[in-house]
Amino acid sequence: MYFITISEMMGTNGEKIAKKVAGELKYTFYGTEELLKAASEMGFLSEIKKLDEKPPAMLERFFSEKPKIYLDRLQSVIYELAKKGNALFFGRGGKFLLQSFDCAFHILVTGSMEKRIQKVMEEKQVGREIAEKIIHRSDHDKKAFIRFAYDEDWLNPRLYDLILNTDKLSMDSAVRMIVDAAKSDEIKSCGIDSVQLLGKLSLNRKVESVLLESGVMNLNLFFTVEGPDSVMVYGIVNSFEEKERIEKIVKKIKEIKVIKNQLVVSPSSMGGA
Repeated sequence: MYFITISEMMGTNGEKIAKKVAGELKYTFYGTEELLKAASEMGFLSEIKKLDEKPPAMLERFFSEKPKIYLDRLQSVIYELAKKGNALFFGRGGKFLLQSFDCAFHILVTGSMEKRIQKVMEEKQVGREIAEKIIHRSDHDKKAFIRFAYDEDWLNPRLYDLILNTDKLSMDSAVRMIVDAAKSDEIKSCGIDSVQLLGKLSLNRKVESVLLESGVMNLNLFFTVEGPDSVMVYGIVNSFEEKERIEKIVKKIKEIKVIKNQLVVSPSSMGGA
């Protein structure tokens, strides 16, 4: 199985190119609409819709864990879909989540500001000033989202295997270059180890999100996903009741069959024992 991730600068036909590539390779295309549908089926729809490709509001970011919960769930959805194989992810930071897999091929579609402005003016039927503002806002939001979510610069060239400038490339030429490169021997097929790793990464995000949402995640609580259905929780808690509560919270995740509860009750909370 293989993955392709395509990111675009607004006004470069990146999404159209991505859909054509997916069609030619017979890969499943996952853009915003498709990810939201998958999130809905997993019960995450409202949370992921709130995140979008924008940074969380400053106050919400500092005084709430919600942005982190939403991000964990978005990432869990992408990992779950990637497990199915032969997929093309458009936007949403898929390249960062699948960066370490040899079977993943990462593309950035770029263009000059002038050409991008012209494209947005044509597509949205707006004047130059509005088109320019739309592009600047899009670039700003993507930059801030990737910085918040992955602490990376989304335009860093080392993150991509192929960068296409559509100023001089037609859509068909860009599609052909991506398809030919994706079929090359250098793009290795994912083995069973990669599938298992994707499952563990997905489960890791789910555990973190339920612990954050329940308000029990703190500096003294840790967990490790040991397998596709096994999690170990460890650290320090204030009472036996809290230890049991945390185990019950983790048990809510349907994939988990085994919980190793190695939480230790703090001696200072046991009445001077």
